[in-house]
Amino acid sequence: KHFGIHPEGLDVHKHGSEVKAEAFLSVCKQMMKKFPKAKKVITTLRGSISASHNTWAGVLYDGEKMYETRQYQITDIVDRVGGGDSFMGGLIYGLLQYPDDDQNALDFAVAASCLKHTIKGDANLVTVDEVAKLMGGDASGRVAR
Repeated sequence: KHFGIHPEGLDVHKHGSEVKAEAFLSVCKQMMKKFPKAKKVITTLRGSISASHNTWAGVLYDGEKMYETRQYQITDIVDRVGGGDSFMGGLIYGLLQYPDDDQNALDFAVAASCLKHTIKGDANLVTVDEVAKLMGGDASGRVAR
């Protein structure tokens, strides 16, 4: 938004609940063109259904291939504050932990941030194991001891 770059064929103000990853390939390509030294462009995709129900996903474009995550349904948002920071923290961790696997790094970042939406305050208080569990498809919230 700051650079005047918008997804082609999608008005997020009119269709904010229908955010699709493929619409953001154009954004990623425009960002790469604007910043030719960038190696990757990464963004989150928030679909706003209501104040307490959002969809949450992400994309990563490496100049050749676009990776996208599954789309999470966050149906009981406790606090959105810290969602972006937790995404970036998860992405930094993911890129360091999985240096040759952009998909896994992106999946980790989105899952970590998804979990943060269920925590009051701006700090993400989840563990790596909890993020990995959600990445694996377990969204039950059951305590494992």
